[in-house]
Amino acid sequence: MTIIIGIDPGSRRTGYGVIQLDGNRHVYLTSGYVNVASFPVYERLQRIFLGLREVINLHKPHEAAIEQVFMHENPNSALKLGQARGAAIVALDMPVAEYSARQVKKSVVGYGAADKEQVQFMVCRLLNLKIKLQADAADALAIALCHAQARILKKILKL
Repeated sequence: MTIIIGIDPGSRRTGYGVIQLDGNRHVYLTSGYVNVASFPVYERLQRIFLGLREVINLHKPHEAAIEQVFMHENPNSALKLGQARGAAIVALDMPVAEYSARQVKKSVVGYGAADKEQVQFMVCRLLNLKIKLQADAADALAIALCHAQARILKKILKL
């Protein structure tokens, strides 16, 4: 069985979601976010790294997926997001697949311009969850689900 961690990087909150592949089923293991909003900028990256290392050490994922950086109107915001993403990638310490927000939404919802509520709803449906997920955690789980589907497609195309 393969365990996948999905990461939704953010300079204030970095979401994570861990699923396990059991044949063609996706099983929810955990999700949440590392909240670094109240810390000074220089401390945020270290806290993202340490928070994700804790999740990784607990669940021991085999594969990782992360959302690609998209261009913000504000270059400073894009730089901060890139730094948070870098801290997350270093924490993963394994090969990381990258997916655009549009790819993730299309994979989970079927529509590349879906809104956050639609993503949250479909993640809960796909993982058979009765709880309401926090937005960053839902996005991270969507990234993990996108990676799981990409693995299946890759396997099919190789046949």
